[in-house]
Amino acid sequence: MLSTLRQRCNYLPEVVNLVKKQGASNIRRFSVNKRVFSDKKLFTPGPLGVSLSVKQAMLRDLGSRDVEFIQTVKYLRSQLLKVAGVTSINFTSIPVQGSGTYAVEAVFQSTVPRSGGKVLVLENGAYGKRMGKICSVLGIDHHLENFPEDDRVDSTKVEKILKADGAFTNVAIVHCETSSGVVNPVEEIGEMLRKYSPGASYFVDAMSSFGAIPLDFESSNIDYLVSSANKCLEGVPGFSFVIARLNHLLKCKGFSRSLSLDLVDQYENLEKTGQFRFTPPTHAMLAFKQALLEFEGEGGTVGRAKRYRDNHKVLQEGMRSLGFRELLDDSHKGYIITSFHYPKDPNFNFEKFYEKLNEKDQVIYPGKVLNADCFRIGNIGQLYPADMKHLLGCIKEACQDMGISLPIKQ
Repeated sequence: MLSTLRQRCNYLPEVVNLVKKQGASNIRRFSVNKRVFSDKKLFTPGPLGVSLSVKQAMLRDLGSRDVEFIQTVKYLRSQLLKVAGVTSINFTSIPVQGSGTYAVEAVFQSTVPRSGGKVLVLENGAYGKRMGKICSVLGIDHHLENFPEDDRVDSTKVEKILKADGAFTNVAIVHCETSSGVVNPVEEIGEMLRKYSPGASYFVDAMSSFGAIPLDFESSNIDYLVSSANKCLEGVPGFSFVIARLNHLLKCKGFSRSLSLDLVDQYENLEKTGQFRFTPPTHAMLAFKQALLEFEGEGGTVGRAKRYRDNHKVLQEGMRSLGFRELLDDSHKGYIITSFHYPKDPNFNFEKFYEKLNEKDQVIYPGKVLNADCFRIGNIGQLYPADMKHLLGCIKEACQDMGISLPIKQ
């Protein structure tokens, strides 16, 4: 029984030692709850599964003003610039407590002028719509330009908008729209901005792509990019971050409508003291340090992209062999997350399908597009081709249990 407990808790050796000391009655108590220490496989856009060593990195307590922690924050900020392919001469990285949406809102809060500010939001999915909602809640003048959820932002249409209206001070787009899997033409839009609206800042939500889909900041004309610790860099949830062009950021002092989400104030305090203004997520940041070491060891963006592409290929071929149909056509080359139409089979019910997979410790995500019934399967996080093959086997079993004929006839 103790050996089983060790297997379940191998990243918590203290628990095993505690059980040893406190006797058999406690061993029985832990064995009843052994599934607490059994991880499910998360095929989702977040939160994501992480490595054992990233989890182990959290098993320490450091004070936020501890010299070691201050050095950790400094290391993380410099490494994020390295991942982005930019230097500290022109850019800075600013960590923000909270999920990725906190960083998205922080950019709007901090960079849109209080007087005369106007934002163009280019949306083709749920996360672009969320940008528009943030602007609405903040009372920021904005134009939300809608595009089909199953297609990229149309650069020709964007060009017409920029030619017709030169009042935009900020332009925002989602790089990989994880509600569908569409990857938008960020570089192409950035080139248009340089041509038609050179004074407007360019904001890219790269939540689910940073560290896995290469993006050139300079050729794309990017001023602000946001992502989260628990996406392609495979840290744990707890904070997000902004990569900001310094010369634009420093012009935004006094713009923020919020104290806690003021990026300029956060930046200035980090530069002056090396510390957060308010309590930082110390354990999540220790885990992120380990995650970045593993990211570099895998070959950086190139290495991680290769694994995710391999995952996607296995999933795509396997799901097609089972008869599932993808939301996006073959012109889309994204490999972060894949959306699949519900089968046109009277026995298919997504809630039951999800439950059967969950019972097998396989977690997928419901769809988030409005014009089609879909579910989503992510290829990112601590997943490998063998995991995708196992998931496909579980999907086949779930379909057979539900009386769905395979391959599915669409």
